[in-house]
Order: sequence, then C-alpha cells, then structure tokens
Amino acid sequence: MKVKIIGTKKEYDQACERVYELIHSSESAIDPASNKGEEMGLLSLLIEEYEKKHFSLSAPTPIEAIKFRIDQMDLKQADIAPLLGGKTRVSEILNGRRSLTLKMIVLLNRYLGIPLESLVNGNKEIVLDPQKRKELLNVSSINEFMKTKIAVA
Repeated sequence: MKVKIIGTKKEYDQACERVYELIHSSESAIDPASNKGEEMGLLSLLIEEYEKKHFSLSAPTPIEAIKFRIDQMDLKQADIAPLLGGKTRVSEILNGRRSLTLKMIVLLNRYLGIPLESLVNGNKEIVLDPQKRKELLNVSSINEFMKTKIAVA
C-alpha cells in the first residue's frame, strides 16, 4: 500500500484495513524496525491524525457530567440536594440558571467521583477582555505556555 496523508473516509478505511492485515500477518510480534513495522507505525500516525480531525469528542460540560453521573448511579435529583444546597438549587444548576461554586465542585468530586476536569472545564462564556488578554500575553513565560498549549491541542 502506498502510504500518504489520509484525506477521505475511503482512504481511512483502507488504512485501517491494512493495519489490521499487518497485525494479523504473523504469529509473532512485528519488529518496529522492519518494513512491516515501519509501515504499521506510519499508518497508525496517519490514522490517528485523521481521527483527531474527523472523530474528535469534546469534553462534557459540567451539567452534562453531573447528569451522566446521576444516571450512571441511578440517582434522583433530590439525592444530590445535600451536595448542592437543596432541591431548588439542584434544579437551578441542572437547568443552567446557576453556576457551580467551588464548594459544590469539590463535593461532587468527593462524593460522586466526577472528575474535577469535567466540573470546571466547559464554561466557554468566561473570557478575558481583549486589553487584559493582550497585557497577559506580553508576559513572556505566559505567552510561551499558551503557544505550547495550543500546539499540543
């Protein structure tokens, strides 16, 4: 198979099929330095890049994470009221009318095992005004960190 950048679903399927063939072509492990090993490694990278572009999943919002955990644990909204300050507060939070506090986030993590990243990542409404952002990015270490973060994502 000619190895090239994967641009279509058909090419993606062919690459996946070829990796499958390579994996099952031998009883023993494939040597990474062999022709088969190099082809499989390169195809795997190309497949991964295609999947990142076409099949990426976004992280859940905090509300989605809470609702998922409630469903997973077969709970009712009233069951988590002690964590959030009452039944009314639960309803307000799950309907997006009230934000989570730091205390609520910690309690949801501690008692329901919801990852902190799921509870704090997702509020896209919080942004820095342009002047403050420019000021912040003038700090060289912060600017470098942001460039690294963007390059990784």
